[in-house]
Amino acid sequence: MRLLIVGQLEGHISTAGRIATQRGAKVAHIDSVHGALNALRNGQGADLVMCDVVLDIAQLIDSLKSERIIVPVVACGIGTDAGAAVRAIRAGAKEYVPLPPDAELIAAVLQAVAEEDATFIARDPAMQPIIQLAERVANSDASILITGESGTGKEVMARFVHRKSRRATASFVSVNCAAIPDNLLESELFGHEKGAFTGAVARRIGKFEEANGGTLLLDEISEMDQRLQAKLLRAIQEREIDRVGGTTPIKINIRLIATSNRDLEEEVKAKRFREDLYFRLNVVNVKMPALRERPADIVPLAEHFAQKYATANGVSNKTLSPSALALLQAHHWRGNVRELENTMHRAVLLSRSDQIEAEAVMLSGQGFAPEGAPAVLAAQIAAGRATGGQGTLVGRTVADVERDLIIDTLQHCLGNRTHAANILGISIRTLRNKLKLYSESGVPVPAAAGGEERAVS
Repeated sequence: MRLLIVGQLEGHISTAGRIATQRGAKVAHIDSVHGALNALRNGQGADLVMCDVVLDIAQLIDSLKSERIIVPVVACGIGTDAGAAVRAIRAGAKEYVPLPPDAELIAAVLQAVAEEDATFIARDPAMQPIIQLAERVANSDASILITGESGTGKEVMARFVHRKSRRATASFVSVNCAAIPDNLLESELFGHEKGAFTGAVARRIGKFEEANGGTLLLDEISEMDQRLQAKLLRAIQEREIDRVGGTTPIKINIRLIATSNRDLEEEVKAKRFREDLYFRLNVVNVKMPALRERPADIVPLAEHFAQKYATANGVSNKTLSPSALALLQAHHWRGNVRELENTMHRAVLLSRSDQIEAEAVMLSGQGFAPEGAPAVLAAQIAAGRATGGQGTLVGRTVADVERDLIIDTLQHCLGNRTHAANILGISIRTLRNKLKLYSESGVPVPAAAGGEERAVS
């Protein structure tokens, strides 16, 4: 855990830093927002930023978003200034920590961030050979290609490999190649010099340099433009990169992991992905099974997500009723673990007691459920609560049905464009274009999820 503390805080900063260090965090301290931004631009990574509320937290968070530096920000301040806390939360801070710091509160904040990255639930026998393979290759520097359907936990597996490797104490840096436009991805990966292009207001260290000594994850690499694929191949072969606008090659030492929800061999045959890059990445292939192929994991994952979102929403922990469990176990889970997580988030919000009943479990794509679904599911379909029924489509145009499917899926994903595109089986670019058309024609479009690019609203 790397903690960056920003501000003066009248001496309490050393106390907060000491507590965090005792809890296993690596702590750095910078006085100003400007200094913090420069440090992050120059490759001083952080898993969490703790910023004094007297500083301009809104500027810090807006700058992080505009420069696509993804790191959660926690506000802190002396005393119990409710107004300052509210302003910080509205600006995008994840939490407010009053000072002088309480040791248990600091520990809880650090643990919450660590658990977000470290949770890996795999109890089904189908997962055991996969875990064993990951553990065997973790200590090598071989490139790993993790494949599987959208939402199967490919990034979670990548983090598991990193934690088991000899680079575990170094940085783990992730880049979603599908979520960043092609014209920005090169700068994101390789960095740029000041003035290299319009908007390059300062020198920026890329993800390759930020991950130096550690692990770099290229998520959904099949979405990368072929021009960038060539530059990536050179970086892997030569172990050096060139910043955009730079003149001097920079040596790098990273372990590379890539993920894809597409069949890369088919992408190679279709000339959409370079064959030489494919073989460079596919030294070891870890294939993640779909959730329906690991049914013993459904209940422990559901219980984990129920507890997670109960805590996140400030409600008491909720258990799952037998009827709710039956619904979850009978569902087909086209969206895999990601769909299950979103389902449990909704269920926590909709349930009215300390137990999640079947009525609070709103499943998607119920027309795809296997035979033998419980009676409550059949009742939901008959009542018209499930989607996908043939009778609702007669007399409608394909464009109308497609629009409703896209909007419903986006709502199901709580506005997350990347997750919705993966479930729909289309590229993020196609999804953005369609949402732009819908918005321009007056159709309400769900707001983008926090931390995502908001080019489309």
